This record gives sequence, C-alpha cells and structure tokens, in this order.
Amino acid sequence: MEYIQEFLSEPKIAYFSMEVGFRNDIPTYSGGLGVLAGDTIKSAADLHLPVVAVTLIHRKGFFRQKLDEKGTQTEFPEEWNPAENMDLLPQKIHLNIEGREVAVQAWVYKVTCMATRWNVPIFFLDTDVPDNTPEDRRITDCLYGGDDRYRFKQEAVLGIGGVRMLRALGFRIKKYHMNEGHASLLTLELLSRHRRDIEAVWDERATWDVEKVKDLCVFTTHTPVEAGHDKFAYELVREVLGDYFPVEVLKDLAGRDKLNMTLLAMNLSQYINGVAKKHGEVSKALFPGYEIQAITNGVHTFTWTCESFARLYDKYFPGWANEPELFVRIGKIPDAELWDAHMEAKKKLMDYVNGVTGAGMKHDILTLGFARRATAYKRANLLFWDTDRLRRIGKGRLQVIYAGKAHPRDSDGKRNIEEIFRRAAELKADINIVYLENYNMDTALKLVSGVDVWLNTPMRPREASGTSGMKAAHNGVLNFSVLDGWWIEGHIEGYTGWSIGPAPTESTLARTSDETDAEDLYQKLEHQVMPKYYEGRHIWIRMMQNAIGKNAYYFNSHRMMRRYVTEAYIR
Repeated sequence: MEYIQEFLSEPKIAYFSMEVGFRNDIPTYSGGLGVLAGDTIKSAADLHLPVVAVTLIHRKGFFRQKLDEKGTQTEFPEEWNPAENMDLLPQKIHLNIEGREVAVQAWVYKVTCMATRWNVPIFFLDTDVPDNTPEDRRITDCLYGGDDRYRFKQEAVLGIGGVRMLRALGFRIKKYHMNEGHASLLTLELLSRHRRDIEAVWDERATWDVEKVKDLCVFTTHTPVEAGHDKFAYELVREVLGDYFPVEVLKDLAGRDKLNMTLLAMNLSQYINGVAKKHGEVSKALFPGYEIQAITNGVHTFTWTCESFARLYDKYFPGWANEPELFVRIGKIPDAELWDAHMEAKKKLMDYVNGVTGAGMKHDILTLGFARRATAYKRANLLFWDTDRLRRIGKGRLQVIYAGKAHPRDSDGKRNIEEIFRRAAELKADINIVYLENYNMDTALKLVSGVDVWLNTPMRPREASGTSGMKAAHNGVLNFSVLDGWWIEGHIEGYTGWSIGPAPTESTLARTSDETDAEDLYQKLEHQVMPKYYEGRHIWIRMMQNAIGKNAYYFNSHRMMRRYVTEAYIR
C-alpha cells in the first residue's frame, strides 16, 4: 500500500479503457482508441488532474503484423514482460466467471508530468494468477482476441473487476469515465453496491439507485455505426456471470434482445458525448432520445511533435508543450526555418523507409501518407480508383507511404492491404508506393511528421473523429481528407489543407460516393496540391503555418481534458 499511498489524498476520476497506448514498448493498444486513451492520461498528468486509469494487461498485445511480398498479413503474438516496466501490487480481488472464482491482480505504471512530477497511475488488470485455471489465466492475454465469450469475460474483468480493484486499493472515486462501451459492466457493479433491493420490483427504490449511479458515470462513445457496438446474447451473459445481476432488470437497461454495452452505458450515465461535433449528431441519430454532447478529440502535443519541430518551438515559444495555445504565434518562425524543420523530419522518414524496405524513396518528391487501421470503410484503395489517371498525374512527381493493421478476422481489411501491394507493383515504374508493416507509435510519429500531405478517405459518416490528422498538423503537415470527423471542424479549404468530396449534407447519415470522392481527389491533387508544392512554395509554407496555428493549437488533448473537467466531471 505504500506505493499507492501518494494517490489516495483526494477523490479521483477513474478512467476505464479496454486499451491504452502510451509507450511503443508496452503494446497494450491496437490503434486510435488506445492511443487517445494514452494521450488523455498524459494530459491529465500535465494538467495535475486527479485521475486514475484502469485497463487490462494484454500480455500478448494486439498482434505483430508480418506482410509477405503480396501483402498477405500474418499475425504473431507480441509478447512482453510487464515486470520490466511496472510494479505488481499485492492486492487481489475476485469475481465469479462461469461458476469459478477468478482472481485478478494489478500492475501499476505511473505516467509522470516531466515538468512537475505529477503522477497519474494506470492499473493493468491481470488474471495470470497461479490460483486460476489455465483457461482463466489467459483471459487478459490478447487485446480483441478470441470469440464473444472471451471478449465478454474480458469486459467483465475490466468493468466489474476494475471497480473492485480500485475499492481494494482504497480509492475514493467521484466519477467513472467509460472510454467506449467495453467498460460498461462497471455500472452493474456500482448499481449492485448502491442498491437497496435490486431483486425487488423495478420501483421507486430501484429508480433512486439508478440515479445515484448515473450521477457517478460519464460515457464517451467512439463508434458511429450500429454494427460497431458490442452486443452479447443473454444466454452467454448468464453462462459467464451466473446470478450476478438479474437478467430481466438488465434487459431494461441494455436492450431486450441482446446486452448492448453502449445502451447499458448510456442508460446509466449522466453525461454522454461523441468525439467530434458531427459524431455527436450521428450518435443522436443512432440513439434517438438520448442527450448526447460532443467533445472533439485531441492529441498530446509533446508526444506527437517530432524532434526538429520541438526544437523550433522551444526557440520561438517556450512552454508550448504544456500550453499549445502558443501555436497561434506561429508567424514568429521564419519560413526558411519552418521548411528546414520539415525537411529534416522528411529526410529521417525517407531514410527509415528506405532502410527497412529498400524502396528508394526520394527527399524532394511530394509524399502522401496514409496510415490507418486496415478496414473497408477507411477506403485506403480510393487513391487507385483510376490508376491510369493517377499515373498521369503523379508520374515522377508523387510517392505514397501506407501503413496499418487489419484485424485478424477482417478479411476485407486484409484484401485492402493486398490490393495496395498489387497497385504498387502496377505503378512501380511511375509512382513509388510502399506499405510499412507492423504499424506502431514510433512509426506513426515518423510518418505524421515526415510526409508532406496526410491523406484520409473514410466513407462518410463512419469517421467518428480521426486523430492522426491532428498529429500531422502539429508538425506542419497538411491534411487532404474527406469532410468527416474532426476535419469538418479543422478544415479551411486552401488554408489548413483540402477537402475530398462534397461538404456534408443536412442528413447526418448521408453516404459517400466513391466515384464522386475519387474525382475530387484527382482534381485537387493535380490542380491544387501538386502545383502549390512544386511551384508555390511560399503558399505551401503559409498553409503549414495555418495547420499549426489554427489546427494544432486547438486539436490537442489539453483542450479536450479541460472540457471534460468543466462539462463532464464537475458539472
């Protein structure tokens, strides 16, 4: 308990997330959701917020990606040893899973603000305990691995086990913030604790209990499509949780047909938000009748600024890392120094890419970057809608760098990667295209700072937010994106970057046309993006300044966390 004592002085905000990405060598994340959680925790430390975080240990990570010469993806466990970076706590809690008592222990890692040494602890729940059966010891092994049963067990450990662990450690929690629906079983643990007679008829006494729990809970949804929300059959719920919670009551809270984790969280949270203004509107359409706010995501400024730009910012506005608002002073930086910082980052990227792939990419050619989770709606292949036209536009003057993992069960996403490999082979003589395997946080920083243009082509309205473009803006890289997610708010055509396709219509669920978007992409690439890069360097640099001074200054996790504090945590 001595190790935890420093954190027990005041009530805390408990931040629950299935994945957290904050260090490249601790692979407890799969992509944007986890890295956002890591950025959230880092900003909480920088801003001295009373936050503790809870997640799972994921001893085998998400997976390590291997791509063969045709782009076929093979997955391998990304095993790591938590003892190298974390401390194992002596406390253990138990929960009943499939009729067995499952022991859960916790590892702790302190995220520290370098300037003030303020700490935010992350507790990594772990079922690899000698007392458990071999099956139960594996529950916390794989991020998003296994079938529905495995996933539901994990979500039980995260939600129910997480609340019990914080209680065992002695924390007083004033708000529980659920980052996506994976953690929403925590509401049942709270409801059980605050109930008077939950088995009684669903009457005024039980309603009072619900209001008590709602007052404790904040829920952030990240999924803009109905199919993306976790749902579990009630038969499976009974088999895993037994008589832990009355199923008939649960059906009133989480849906009659299946346990919908998002509905459970929404029905037991006082504050609900989407992660961009547009996403808030889309969420209201998906879940009519709920009051859903919007707090647009941000990224951790210090983490996602490359070395050459950090030196530049240190020189012209000290304190930028903890006060990103200073980016509005970007005009103080001479054009030549801004460009030199970009070219230094670009050279590092090209040297890295050429070193690992032998692609022979050049430092003086316009470079597009596209690094996203490989799944169909991201449309990584939109650039190849008309390869003859792309060849004519980009011959000898364009190169493209791709990266991203497909979920092991996402066959469409895997085919997307293979298609990019085929297109790269077709265009090899005219346009250099490379796909980097095993995308991670280190590779991401090289990419978002070293390319010239950040490309993003999701099917509208499926992009909840999209934070990679915010990271690019912190390094003066221009966005070229479909108007969805955060880019609707950050986009000023021809000033901070370019749009792809028509502006969103009044209908929040208006679908994207591939042909229309591809046509606009080619038109702007040929007549606006490339001419400005090669013939209008002074305009390009001015746009880089705008990306930093108008986008990076606002789309950062410090601003995001201040809004969570004032709108969700203390209101």
